[in-house]
Amino acid sequence: MKTKNIMIVGVGGQGSLLASKLLGRLLLTRGYDVKVSEVHGMSQRGGSVVTYVRYGDRVCSPVIDTGEADFIVSFELLEAARWTQFLRPDGTIVTNTQQVNPMPVITGAAEYPAQLVEKMKAAGYHIDAFDALSLAEEAGSSKAVNLVLMGRLSKYFDFTPEEWQEAIAQSVPPKFLELNQKAFALGAKM
Repeated sequence: MKTKNIMIVGVGGQGSLLASKLLGRLLLTRGYDVKVSEVHGMSQRGGSVVTYVRYGDRVCSPVIDTGEADFIVSFELLEAARWTQFLRPDGTIVTNTQQVNPMPVITGAAEYPAQLVEKMKAAGYHIDAFDALSLAEEAGSSKAVNLVLMGRLSKYFDFTPEEWQEAIAQSVPPKFLELNQKAFALGAKM
């Protein structure tokens, strides 16, 4: 199997590392060679966080180059726009429509770009954009955006719901399992 590439992008504290761990675990159960790599700047200060998940018969490097991502999963709208150059021409961006103001916007030095979904679509990108934050809050916690996004991403894969649920159970603490399963289910129903 040709290597497939998924980028998970967001800002620090949104749960992108858990999402990549869950996805990596799921892919391993299917027998794929999986490489997961995280690259982040000032993540503890709300900076950009990027995780690469690569899988296939044999994966030699954990890094995704420009134009290679089959999917970009974005926890925040501006982060989706920031990483579009990494998407393959036939790739898909699954993004939360939430907007988290970066420091230049917070300080008043810049404005948050308007109509990012429309601009990305106009540039030819396939965008699957929705309000994952509202669904996470419906599940019981705004911190469950990561599982809502994984639920939506699951629509693009042929894994069974049971395989996803087992990966979730192995990736989250038992006291948060029900919340995370509910968040995943809400994302999968989108």
